[in-house]
Amino acid sequence: MILLYIGAALMIIGALCDLLAGIGMLRFKNFYLRLHAATVGTVGGAVVPLIGVALAALDMPSLPGRFAIAGASFITALIILLVAPAGSTALAYAAHRSGVEGNFHFDHLRGEEK
Repeated sequence: MILLYIGAALMIIGALCDLLAGIGMLRFKNFYLRLHAATVGTVGGAVVPLIGVALAALDMPSLPGRFAIAGASFITALIILLVAPAGSTALAYAAHRSGVEGNFHFDHLRGEEK
């Protein structure tokens, strides 16, 4: 029963991360900050609830295919956890190369202070 409560808590935390990411997407001023908000929404709003679903599925003995649900949820969470930061980094690098302006004090890719 404790896994079900932990899973439900993780799903609620994921929903809050998605809400905060949505607010960040609306409120942040430039592309790079919005990219950060999108990544928070992806990792916090997808990985954490998937782990919660896996834990909740493991705690339901009457659920048919609960081990398959839990395993698929863990594997999907792991894949998202590995791919999302790499995608965000690629997007930020491409935006920097195409000249999208940000509010930087020091540009690490060019090695110069603004």
